[in-house]
Amino acid sequence: MKEGIAFQTKSIFVLLFFLVATQLYGFSLTDTIPELKKATYDYAPDFSYQELETRYNSLDKKIDIAFNERVKAFINYFTIRNRDYTREMVKRQEVYLPLFEKYLAKYDLPDELKYLPIIESGLNPKAMSGPKAVGLWQFMSPTAKEQGLKIDWYIDERMDPEKSTEAACKYIKWLYGVFKDWKMTLAAYNSGIGNVKRAIRRAGYKKDFWQVYRYLPRETRSYVPQFAAIFYSMEFADEHNIFVEDPLYPIEHEVVKTNQFIYLKAFADESGINLDDLKTLNPAVKKGAIPASAKNYQLRIPKKQADDYNARTTQILAKAEAGKTEFEKMAKNMPGSTFGKEKTIYRVRSGDVLGTIAQKHKVRVSDLRSWNNIRGSMIRVGQRLIIYSGPDFYEPSQSKSQTVRNQPVPNSKTHVVQPGDTLWDISRMYEGLTIQRIKQLNKLKTDRLEPGVLLKIG
Repeated sequence: MKEGIAFQTKSIFVLLFFLVATQLYGFSLTDTIPELKKATYDYAPDFSYQELETRYNSLDKKIDIAFNERVKAFINYFTIRNRDYTREMVKRQEVYLPLFEKYLAKYDLPDELKYLPIIESGLNPKAMSGPKAVGLWQFMSPTAKEQGLKIDWYIDERMDPEKSTEAACKYIKWLYGVFKDWKMTLAAYNSGIGNVKRAIRRAGYKKDFWQVYRYLPRETRSYVPQFAAIFYSMEFADEHNIFVEDPLYPIEHEVVKTNQFIYLKAFADESGINLDDLKTLNPAVKKGAIPASAKNYQLRIPKKQADDYNARTTQILAKAEAGKTEFEKMAKNMPGSTFGKEKTIYRVRSGDVLGTIAQKHKVRVSDLRSWNNIRGSMIRVGQRLIIYSGPDFYEPSQSKSQTVRNQPVPNSKTHVVQPGDTLWDISRMYEGLTIQRIKQLNKLKTDRLEPGVLLKIG
C-alpha cells in the first residue's frame, strides 16, 4: 500500500515538473513523451446524441437535412471510426475548398456543397471509381462531355480542378432546376436522374427524400446523410480533436498557353521545374504529354519559376517538343496503351485462352483484360475481343533461356521495361552494363521497375 502511494506521489511530482517546465521553457508535455503525444492525437471525445444534434443544428445550412440516427452514425464514422480519413481531408482542404467556394458563389449554389467532393473522391483529382467515374466530382464520361469537358487519349478534363468544378456546378444547378429540392438533387447527382424519378414513382409520387428513401439504390440512401455528416465533421473537426500539423496549400502558379506538342518530362528537365509539381498542377494531362492538337492549351507552371520560363521560352519549348520520339516509344508500351495502334476484333475460338491470344497478336494479357473489361481469365467461344496491335509494339517476354545476352547497347541508348524485367535481367542483356550503372543513369533509389518505363542504358 505504501509503495502504491509512493508511486502516485512520484507520478504527480513528475507531472507537475513538466507543467512548470512548459510554462518556463515553452515546450509541451506531448513534445517530450511521444506516446502521450500520440494518445492525445488519437483521442476522440464522446458526445451524446443531443450534443451532436445541437451542434449540427447550429450550422448555417441551405441544404436542410434533418439530424437523425443515420446522420449521427455517419458523424461517428468520420469523427471516431475513420477519423484519419477526416484528418486527411482537413489537411487537403486549403488546396481545393477555396476553388470550390469560388465557383459555387458564381453559380449561386449552397456553400456547403464544397464538401461534396470529399464524399465523391477524397479530394483526389485523379480518383477513378470502379464504374469509371473520374476526378474530384466523379463524372462519368457521357455526363462530362455533356457539360463540355474534353476527354481523349492525352487529356481528361474531369481531372482538371478548375474545369471539372465549373462543370459540376452547372450540372448541379440543372439538377436542382429539375427537382426543386436539395436532398433529391444530391440523390440524383449520386445515382442519376432516372433512378430518382423511378423512386418517386414507386413511392406514389412523393417528393421528400425520406419518403422515397426505401425506393432509392442502397448507396444513394447513405449518400445524403453521409454528406450531412461530412459537412458537420469538417466544420467541427476541432471539437472532435481532429487537427493536422502539416496542412497542404496550393502551389502558386501562372498559366502559359501552348500550341505545340509538349512532353512534360522534357519540359521539366529543361526548365528546372520539378516534374512532380508540374504533374500536380496539371492533373488532366493523363499520359505525361500535351498533343499539338490541343490548341491554346493552358499549362500551369509554378509562379516562382515563371520569370525564368518567360526568359527561355523558345529553348524550353523546343526541348519539350523534341522529346516526342522518346515519349511515343514509351507510350506504345504503356500497359493498356492504344497509342498509335490499329484496332482489330478477334472472335474467340474453341481452345482459345487469353495467353495464347495475347501471344498470337504480340500483346500483353493484362492489356487484353484492360481493353475488354475482363477481370479474370474467363472467355467464351464466340466472344468478340478488342485488340490493339501494330509495329514496334510490346514483344512478349522471352524465357530466361531465350533471353538475348551481351548485345550492343542500341543507338537510342534506352530500354523499355517489360513485365517481369529486373535490373539483373536488363544488365545481362547489354554489353558492359551493370546494375549499378543502370541505377546511376536513371537515379534509381530502389530495384523496383514499372512496365513501360524508359530506362537509360548508355
